[in-house]
Amino acid sequence: MDRFTNLYILLISPHGLIRGHDLELGRDADTGGQTKYVVEFARALADRAEVGRVDLLTRMVIDPQISSDYAEPVEMLSDKVRIVRIECGELGYLPKEQLWDSLETFSDNALAYIRAQPHMPNIIHSHYADGGHIGTNLSSQLGIPLVHTGHSLGRSKRKQLLASGTSRQAIETTYNMARRIDAEERTLGVASRVVVSTNQEIEAQYAVYDFYRPEQMRVVPPGTDLDKFFPPLGDEGASKIATQLARFLSEPNKPIILALSRPDPRKNITTLITAYGQSPEMQQLANLVVIAGNRDEICDMDEGAQEVLTGILLTIDQFDLYGKVAFPKHHTAGEVSQIYRLTALSKGVFVNPALTEPFGLTLIEAAACGVPIVATEDGGPIDIIGNCKNGLLIDPLNSEEIASALIALLKDAPRWCELAKNGITGVRRHYSWQAHVESYLDVIRPLIEQAEPIRRMTLSRRPVLYRDAAIITDLDQNLLGDSDSLAEFITMMQRHRKQVSFGIATGRTLTSALTTLRKYRIPRPDILIASLGTEIYYAPNLTRDFIWSRHINRRWHRSDLVDLLKPLPGLKMQPKQCQTPLKLSYYIDPAVAPDIQEINRLLLQNDHSVNVIFSHGQFLDILPDRASKGYALRWVAEQLDIPLENILVAGGSGADDDMMRGAMRAVVVANRHEEELSELTDGEQIYFADHGHAAGIMEAVAHYDFFNTLQASPP
Repeated sequence: MDRFTNLYILLISPHGLIRGHDLELGRDADTGGQTKYVVEFARALADRAEVGRVDLLTRMVIDPQISSDYAEPVEMLSDKVRIVRIECGELGYLPKEQLWDSLETFSDNALAYIRAQPHMPNIIHSHYADGGHIGTNLSSQLGIPLVHTGHSLGRSKRKQLLASGTSRQAIETTYNMARRIDAEERTLGVASRVVVSTNQEIEAQYAVYDFYRPEQMRVVPPGTDLDKFFPPLGDEGASKIATQLARFLSEPNKPIILALSRPDPRKNITTLITAYGQSPEMQQLANLVVIAGNRDEICDMDEGAQEVLTGILLTIDQFDLYGKVAFPKHHTAGEVSQIYRLTALSKGVFVNPALTEPFGLTLIEAAACGVPIVATEDGGPIDIIGNCKNGLLIDPLNSEEIASALIALLKDAPRWCELAKNGITGVRRHYSWQAHVESYLDVIRPLIEQAEPIRRMTLSRRPVLYRDAAIITDLDQNLLGDSDSLAEFITMMQRHRKQVSFGIATGRTLTSALTTLRKYRIPRPDILIASLGTEIYYAPNLTRDFIWSRHINRRWHRSDLVDLLKPLPGLKMQPKQCQTPLKLSYYIDPAVAPDIQEINRLLLQNDHSVNVIFSHGQFLDILPDRASKGYALRWVAEQLDIPLENILVAGGSGADDDMMRGAMRAVVVANRHEEELSELTDGEQIYFADHGHAAGIMEAVAHYDFFNTLQASPP
């Protein structure tokens, strides 16, 4: 049977405001071309006969300041397409930079949603860095191929911000840039394919990443809806938006120079207005229409939008452009195509002066409507104008060059007509949704054909062994060090043994863990996650989960790693008894050795996508990229049908970080390694105990009222 039939494709795009109608494009920096792309992409995929279902996962938002549409759990776009809104920590609407601490919750809730479906997706396709982080988690846990589209990249944005004079500290504070770039690197390591819009993205933007694999990247230019974007019909002048624009203009029948974008500093609109204001000839030839999102009160918008919109108004005032510039406060999504056609009808030009443009959907929309374009010489416009032969490239920082290009097209009527015709033809040939989806399906076909579904272990489920809840704890940091509280903890677990399983997640090997348990008279656990999550054992006979071992043993080249790390100062291999085939362990002297980021960079640059863990201030462990305590814990929860909400996790070092994020209830005991766990302070459902060791775990049991608030296991 052909595996390329009845495909189930899962798209992930967590930020912005996403719905199937009246997209609020330009409302803020997060609601722009990407949100439009993923909705239209989902619809276009579903038009193919071989695609049976498309789910677009985004963030559920419950906020009185925005439409209740974004709080609906499911929105059907057709019988094959739906938007699924996933709970993600804070219910109110937040900018993407503030979502990082909630993404594990999104991942866990998305995982529960996927596992409740009749069958697994064939492909997970993540969008942007935050979607990539979620997609990486899901792909690593489910073994489903991950395809990723970055849309824009953190390293490129940081370079632009530094060039503009923004300090590194301000960039980090505002944009959480280090976490974003780390997520992008990890996504590149896990993704089977990276889909880009242009060759320039591969050669200039992705090339600066440590895990750079151009052979895994495919150029698939986005499409545009040719049923919405088409040449003028001739009646556009009678539209409502035409009337709205005309009220700004002394001579509304002049050609239009159109700029349409979000109010984002990178879109460089004030430079365009400056070019217009400094050119009496351009003012004589045409009006300038600036569509920069929708606004009510500028003072109520985010700081970046305020800066841009205020700059636009001040520049208009500086050059006294009243009557020559239209700057409307509102427009609907449906009016965008009418604005393009008005521009074409007026013999005008569309201009995109952005500092950088990964692709430029507005460029192909304008071209489809018969508008010649002038655009930045960075990114997508190079390919679009190269394919369509419908415009001119400009240096976005050179206002004289912008003015010259616009004037040249406005004054040369035969050339204008030629470029307009070329754009219409070129978009239909290169940038239709049909062409986009055809190329995309060619990209994912081999991934689907090669994918092998995970087959879980068969365990005899006996209620006395496996319950619907669990307490999972580290060994050294949590249970050892306070014999009195350990005795109380053991008594508590025995009292609730029919209700809650007892699990240990440790960096120790199986032999070392069992020796320690015997020494301290700790009962053998129901679940033992050993060697930092690379090994899983189940009671009653310590049955090893060999399927887990095979699942994580992907692109793992242990001997190559040993050779690569051997020359580094400050690293010393731990004894043989501390090593395993799937764990490479060192002692590290932080005063001498390169920092963890440098070590990780070295590994990525040499094509090793791995999980690097620094813990207890002295241990460095290298694991396969699918292995960690957190991933192992979620695997166990699925194996034993334990809802993540019914698990209390206790930790105290950097090795426990991803085990405590997400849907589980977590406690960080007082005798913790503060610096290693500093990022957990803003995490969801993480309790910081006043007591150390086992006393801290019992404190958390009381804090959560754990035994009295367990949820029923799903049927």
